[in-house]
Amino acid sequence: MLQPFKKNETLLAEIHSTVTGANSFACWWLGQSGFLIKWAGKHLLLDPYLSDSLTKKYAATDKPHVRMTELVIDPARLDFIDIVTSSHNHTDHLDAETLVPLLQANPNLKMVIPEANRAFVAERIKCETDWPIGLNAGQSVDIQGFKITAIPAAHEAIDKDAQGRCHYLGYVVQFGGFTIYHSGDTVLFPEMTPLLRPFEVDVAFLPINGRDPKRGVAGNLDGAEAVGLGKAIGAQYVVPCHYDMFEFNTADVRIFEKEAKKKKQGYKVLRNGEGVRFSLG
Repeated sequence: MLQPFKKNETLLAEIHSTVTGANSFACWWLGQSGFLIKWAGKHLLLDPYLSDSLTKKYAATDKPHVRMTELVIDPARLDFIDIVTSSHNHTDHLDAETLVPLLQANPNLKMVIPEANRAFVAERIKCETDWPIGLNAGQSVDIQGFKITAIPAAHEAIDKDAQGRCHYLGYVVQFGGFTIYHSGDTVLFPEMTPLLRPFEVDVAFLPINGRDPKRGVAGNLDGAEAVGLGKAIGAQYVVPCHYDMFEFNTADVRIFEKEAKKKKQGYKVLRNGEGVRFSLG
């Protein structure tokens, strides 16, 4: 099993000792599509999956979710989180074994979800139905200095409820002078670049595991597509994710790196539990 770059006490110590301000922010990859953003003393947790719930669920099936990288931290130890997001209802983006202890450790936590998923979210994590902050594509919310805007995601299609609200979202987050984009799970769709370019994204967090019908699960961007999207929207950096978690649904990050170098797209490749500081502009 792959070992995290940092984990548990060592990871926590680094997060707590990292100072960010007006001219910088820091982020850590926590595995799969989970990222922790630290800026101006605030902490935003994007789509965390910090358990073995899927490995246990599918252990005796024809689709075993064999974990590739050791868990970086128990979510109950993240008792300083201000905001958490879920981009859609799949367990690696909406995990009760991650979110329930996270909520218990953070009584004032705010959670951003697709409005279309409200009832499902409440049932899964056993929260009050009206507690999460729901967004539809194009809507925004300001929370403690973070402006979060919902962008449609196609996993593998743009799926909507009876009221026309998207079940799958990505999030553009603006704070201070920075703009980041966390796509959630998505493939390319025609409106994607025109929607994102006006935001002038600094850092895009994009999946690279691709799609293969033999896997039996919905797919994502592959490495070359992630680079191409980053280039098309003018992102200064692309940070790849959604690989090195499950053996049946991963990718070789070296393909992404090769394409990024070829296209002269800025990028940062992280290991689980590794952090990076961005000072942009």
